[in-house]
Amino acid sequence: MTSAKLLLVEDDPSLAELLEFRFENEGYQVRSTPDGDEALILAQEDVPDLVILDWMIEGTSGIEVCRRLRRQQETANVPIIMLTARGEEDDRIRGLETGADDYLTKPFSPRELLARVAAVMRRVRPALAGEEIVAGDIRLDPAAHRVERQGEALQMGPTEYRLLKFFMESPGRVFSRNQLLDAVWGTESDIELRTVDVHIRRLRMALEIDGAKDPIRTVRSAGYSLEAS
Repeated sequence: MTSAKLLLVEDDPSLAELLEFRFENEGYQVRSTPDGDEALILAQEDVPDLVILDWMIEGTSGIEVCRRLRRQQETANVPIIMLTARGEEDDRIRGLETGADDYLTKPFSPRELLARVAAVMRRVRPALAGEEIVAGDIRLDPAAHRVERQGEALQMGPTEYRLLKFFMESPGRVFSRNQLLDAVWGTESDIELRTVDVHIRRLRMALEIDGAKDPIRTVRSAGYSLEAS
């Protein structure tokens, strides 16, 4: 099972330490910063699976960080849960309209935040819960290690399977070659970037069936994505 990567943006040191401890105990990979500007840099360097974002932080405000993450192609679909002392309805609406997926008002129970994160992750990355993943006409069963397209069983190598699974966990999201290399081969890998292109080509061939379009999209100067439609 792949552990989810969380970016925690919180400028209360004691709360940040508590949340980092609780989430790491639950198996999440956590990076933490109190600063909005650094948060944007961290999100670009290694796109997280979910962002926990305080409204009132150092540097760029949480609401502006949320807005910018939604504008950037790489992070446009990353779930964002906002934390704030602002409990008024207008503020909640503003946060949600800016692009937040959920909203938690301080003080809150860490258990409630854990539950909300788990719920969001089950929705956007069902493979973390061992459930079938469906993207467009492709179905992947992690438990059975089986892939089907339009009901037809597909054969592919282990690397192509891992690559497809990673794409299907975030359909429509564009990943650079470096991001794919880190996610599928590991950060310690010394494999060359062009190896990614070779396996993308093999994955395309494995996904070919009569009358169906190529679901892998090449984004010039950016990378690749899986189209879910």
